[in-house]
Amino acid sequence: MPTVIERLRAAGCVFAEDEAALLTEAAAGDAASLEGLVERRVAGHPIEYLVGWALFAGERFAVADGVFIPRHRTGLLAMTAHDMIHSGHTVLDLCCGTGALGATATRGIPGVRLVAADIDPVAVACARRNLPGFEVYEGDLFDALPRDLRGRVDVLLANVPYVPTHQIAFLPEEFRVHERRAALDGGDDGLRVLRRVAAQAPGWLAPGGHLLTEAGDAQLDAAHGILRDAGLEPRTVTDPETETSIVVGSMSRTIYP
Repeated sequence: MPTVIERLRAAGCVFAEDEAALLTEAAAGDAASLEGLVERRVAGHPIEYLVGWALFAGERFAVADGVFIPRHRTGLLAMTAHDMIHSGHTVLDLCCGTGALGATATRGIPGVRLVAADIDPVAVACARRNLPGFEVYEGDLFDALPRDLRGRVDVLLANVPYVPTHQIAFLPEEFRVHERRAALDGGDDGLRVLRRVAAQAPGWLAPGGHLLTEAGDAQLDAAHGILRDAGLEPRTVTDPETETSIVVGSMSRTIYP
């Protein structure tokens, strides 16, 4: 009978040895449970859903079926935000998913008010597990938030869906089949949700506040235009090592009457 490693390798799992160890750990000595996990993995279910957590920036974050799995590339967004955040700041994580982005961006910084929100109730449940002691709300973008946040957000993290609808079919099966469509689909050009966020962001950002978001390389110019139209000053931050780019839109520090 093939071993777990052999079955995973035959199914195309590149890191079969590592995944076999993770599944064995998750099964906690229950042979029937292990068999069920291996069968689901061989069928294409993401390893993160099977073990109940995803690794992001060196930490484990609880994740559940269908919830957007934090991507390694989002580390640039988290680290860029981290460098902007100081004690006493208010940080908003919209489309928060598991809450991994907000948790990582504020890690080690005392006295931060971190607020997170997502439209997916399963994602909100995960975020509440991953962000104990912080505010996590369920609802559509800014609609979910308490009104006292208006004009007070120093750093707004918006890891919005930005895959153009027609390109979803070309995503890896683990993402396009198992993650919720709403977490991936950015509309015709991939920027539909960003437009909604940018249009409202100035009313929530504090003077000198920043909006940080991800976009594909082909979308950077259009994303700059969206932020500029909303009254934000855009710039691109790039990590040459990972060939990853994010867009930052900043508010003026001047308050006009």
